[in-house]
Amino acid sequence: MSDEKPLQFSISNQIAHLVLDRPDKRNAMNRAFWQQFPALVEELDAQASARVLVISANGPAFCAGMDLSLFASSDSEEKLEIGRQREQLRRLVLDLQQCFSLLEQIRIPVLAAVQGACVGGGLDMISAADCRYCSEDAYFSIAEIKLGMTADLGTLQRLPHLLPQGLVRELAYTGRNLNAQEAYQLGLVNQVFASKEEMDNGVQQIAEQIAAQSPLAVQGCKEMINYSRDHSLADSLNYMAAWQSGMFQAPDMMVAMSAKGQGTKPDYDDLPAKKSWFE
Repeated sequence: MSDEKPLQFSISNQIAHLVLDRPDKRNAMNRAFWQQFPALVEELDAQASARVLVISANGPAFCAGMDLSLFASSDSEEKLEIGRQREQLRRLVLDLQQCFSLLEQIRIPVLAAVQGACVGGGLDMISAADCRYCSEDAYFSIAEIKLGMTADLGTLQRLPHLLPQGLVRELAYTGRNLNAQEAYQLGLVNQVFASKEEMDNGVQQIAEQIAAQSPLAVQGCKEMINYSRDHSLADSLNYMAAWQSGMFQAPDMMVAMSAKGQGTKPDYDDLPAKKSWFE
């Protein structure tokens, strides 16, 4: 662990693991995190080197949110007139938002495994994951309100699709902790485990189940679910028909049926690496 390397990254058996690794700082997101996190996620998607991504953390806390040292004003900002200062800040917020939007945009599912505190930016991040799991000691908080600011990296936009509107408003206005059992009962997390060790093992098993499926079919599921969240039923059905007419191909079905008939595990091709036409 170091402030210069706040993340661990590895791939094994088609499962990528991204681990927050500043446990003595409660995995607060420092400048190096914001530089390395999007680069790792984009590279993972571009290379198609894994079929599922698991995000977890070392230490007793999952993430304490933004490292407060980042709120200090920069010399370059102070030299700008006020309108240009505000435009610079707007661009910064958009860039930070995109770091977590990447989790929705990449082609593979993202699973978040949470223990202890998950507040502020940590909640922004896991809100963009496909599935969330936690240990019994986990809690979630829109803590920005306690700093006199409005959460701005995705929590207020994504949580209303995951939790009741009234509850999201209460959490945003008060900053109170949402404990693990309440989070499970309301559907924010899929499962609560007795300990971090049990959670890590359980999430690994789920990741293995996903990795065993057709990556093209899994990508289609993610694409359709995300699209349906943001569009009407009619538009979503129409997009499904268009997607299926282009992406639905027989080979993966033949692999699945052949494996079932032979009592073996299907062996699907990976998704293609992204290709730049300008290289």
